[in-house]
Amino acid sequence: MSTTEVREAWQLGELARELGVELQGDANLQVSGMATLGTAQPGQLSFLANPLYRNQLSSTAASAVILQPQYAAECPVSALIADNPYLVYSRVSHFFDRRPRPDQGVHPSAFVADNVVLGVGCRIGPKVVIESGAVLGRNVEVGAGTVIGANCRVGDDCLFHANVTLYHGVKIGHRCTFHGGVVVGADGFGFANEAGQWKKIAQLGAVTIGNDVDVGANTTIDRGAIQDTVIGNGVILDNQIQIAHNVEIGEGTAIAGCTGIAGSTKIGSYCTIAGAVGIAG
Repeated sequence: MSTTEVREAWQLGELARELGVELQGDANLQVSGMATLGTAQPGQLSFLANPLYRNQLSSTAASAVILQPQYAAECPVSALIADNPYLVYSRVSHFFDRRPRPDQGVHPSAFVADNVVLGVGCRIGPKVVIESGAVLGRNVEVGAGTVIGANCRVGDDCLFHANVTLYHGVKIGHRCTFHGGVVVGADGFGFANEAGQWKKIAQLGAVTIGNDVDVGANTTIDRGAIQDTVIGNGVILDNQIQIAHNVEIGEGTAIAGCTGIAGSTKIGSYCTIAGAVGIAG
């Protein structure tokens, strides 16, 4: 979760200093939001990251554009000059992220068990349930209707959007984001067959998630059968991904939506997996 200061407007000179980029133009010019080159209005900041959109630069109504040095002379408005405009765009987007946030503290309608530990600066929204023994670090934001199960461990600066569910014993690192409908720690699909009848196998492991992980809406991560399911640092997961029990995903891996990963699959670090992929263990 970003801790960048959010304001109604920023001066270009301030943004250039915050981002460590070169400014071309009026340092006192104020921008109050972002838009594409083709849709931007005065007072908005845009960016040119793909040369396919270069033809829109000359006619943009944006007040300023983030772009590479080779396009600076073509820019009809002020510019923030950077070697990687898309990366700068990703950083500056947080300066204008005005999404609603719960008030600091615990909403009156939330249930927080007596022995829960909440770090300084936590924001616990309406109808949240935090069960016995859970520990949340500093500046954790928990959206409406989220359930954090017994004995979960959550690091600092994590963001849970509305209606996330953590089953018991889930362990999460720092700066992770979970979007609506995510379920972490439900039982894996473990059954034994006896004379044609399926017999449930208790899932005794949990889920361990590293730092800086982003989990998209309605993605499910099952708990391990005996050992934990493990998601490494910096993993990004799109919407509607199924991760079965005992899967291990290495750091920095990116997985697109509607992918299904079968139990006990091991995926290495910095892999890129497209959408609607099925992976057998």
